[in-house]
Amino acid sequence: MEFRDALSFLDGHVNLEATAGRIHGLSLEAIRGLVGSMGDPQADLAAIHVTGTNGKGSVVAMAGALLTATGLRVGSYTSPHVDTIRERIKISGELISEEEFADLVADLARYAATLDDRPSYFELLTAGAFLWFSNEAVDAAVVEVGLLGRFDATNVIESAVSVITNIGFDHTDGAGEWRRAIAGEKAGIIESGRPLVLGDTSVDLLDIFVAEGPDPLLVRGADFGVSSSSPAVGGQVLDLFGPFGRHDEVYMSLHGAHQADNAAVAVTAVEAMLGTELGDDVVSEAFADLTFPGRLEVVSNRPLVVLDAAHNPEAARSLVETVPDVFPGARRILVLGMLGPRAPSLVVAELARLAPDLVLVFTAPSPRAVPAEELELACRKQGLEVETAPDVTEAVRRAVALADEDDLVVVTGSFYVLPGARGAVEGLARSDGGEFEG
Repeated sequence: MEFRDALSFLDGHVNLEATAGRIHGLSLEAIRGLVGSMGDPQADLAAIHVTGTNGKGSVVAMAGALLTATGLRVGSYTSPHVDTIRERIKISGELISEEEFADLVADLARYAATLDDRPSYFELLTAGAFLWFSNEAVDAAVVEVGLLGRFDATNVIESAVSVITNIGFDHTDGAGEWRRAIAGEKAGIIESGRPLVLGDTSVDLLDIFVAEGPDPLLVRGADFGVSSSSPAVGGQVLDLFGPFGRHDEVYMSLHGAHQADNAAVAVTAVEAMLGTELGDDVVSEAFADLTFPGRLEVVSNRPLVVLDAAHNPEAARSLVETVPDVFPGARRILVLGMLGPRAPSLVVAELARLAPDLVLVFTAPSPRAVPAEELELACRKQGLEVETAPDVTEAVRRAVALADEDDLVVVTGSFYVLPGARGAVEGLARSDGGEFEG
């Protein structure tokens, strides 16, 4: 099987990420059948299992970097991807190769053919990640939940440490006690008698997590957290505390208070897994060169073009709180495309606090896309100047054409709009004879 054949095989299975369909029968039976046919490779893995409304991808990357810096061979599984599906499955920071991915999917196809229940796209990828990590004899794995937790395909794993980063407004209609409902679903990844690292500090939700029987329960702000943070060139300097000790004056190559909190969560999760304090040299090595595609990612300097996949109100709020300190451009132009079923009005209300001179909206390339017209209406209700573009490429080109070299262009709304935005920037850099500094 070639890499393109592997992609075609996966695309032939229902993709709930793309369609926002119903969770696979609210059951783990299909994924259990799939991994069972493989000999349950997930049972071979010592894992940190991470869920949360926001920050889980960052925590996975940080925890993976920390474990790698200790000298371990570490698998990491994340979703969604930005540019290539291979981003989802890594060992010690290295993407699975196209050849390895194709061979892995060929194995998946043979196993799936023996089953009565047809697995989904995400179930196949999840089982494939577990199989590859087992075959490659990784020392540890860090696994990101795809959706919620209790019935997510990743929840066939029995983790050494569970992590819940936060509970926010996403994948919900907002009716009733939605925060408790979401917390209950995310609490489904907790293993009784094993550590839970809880980044959410809401006292009214604590009983939900306690009921699952974690031991110990480590709560941000009480048991671990950020004592102080200060801006630095290319990132920030942190003082972190936790149940195993302190890490002072740690440089991290990421901006924003939310990333500082994520760093505290990651350090605590890794120390809970290892049962000991990490050396300051390990933490410094792991955090000094962190880069995350699609999270405050600079893809051009003149004008400054930043990609950030702020896809819900909490993520948009973090973006808004970080931009003025880190990217003080003379004018701000937003490029916005979103996926449903999220309500765009809530995200736009947060983004409006950036006081952009212009918002360029478009319909994202997905069956779940929020129509450009709906985004335009949400922007106008916030009193924003707005234009509609046919797609992300034209929106980025228009934004760059309008921007002076000292201005800031922010592309946001979803991971699914970022590959097109990056491609547009690269195209502009190739075509303008050096005037555009991509």
